[in-house]
Amino acid sequence: MAEMPEMDIEMDTASLYREEVYTDRKIGTIRALVPVTSEGIADLGRKVIYIGEAQIVTQVGPLPVSFEIDAPNLGAAAAGYGAAAKVGVERTIQQLQEMRRQQASSIIVPGAGADPGILGGSVPPGGGFRR
Repeated sequence: MAEMPEMDIEMDTASLYREEVYTDRKIGTIRALVPVTSEGIADLGRKVIYIGEAQIVTQVGPLPVSFEIDAPNLGAAAAGYGAAAKVGVERTIQQLQEMRRQQASSIIVPGAGADPGILGGSVPPGGGFRR
């Protein structure tokens, strides 16, 4: 069995958050990341972060979309959910379109690191393509 490389796996105790989940059971979910101290007490010196979650339906099934909602409290986050969701969905669609463009422009060239068996050929005697 191969040895694992040495990794520094430690949580940053100065950046801890408690996660609270809110939903209207119709449209979506808001996660409130409440800053806490290492003792678990609310850290009033840092701002609560609100993250909205929704889904869009694609040809391959539902795709989760997450987006930050800039708000001072939960009520404002709920009121701003729709506008933030629209921006998040638009950003996700742009990213999907860019990934499709990149995928469409990728070309496999035999002999450039591709396995010739992938293209339905076989490896000729001598071990590979000749130049």
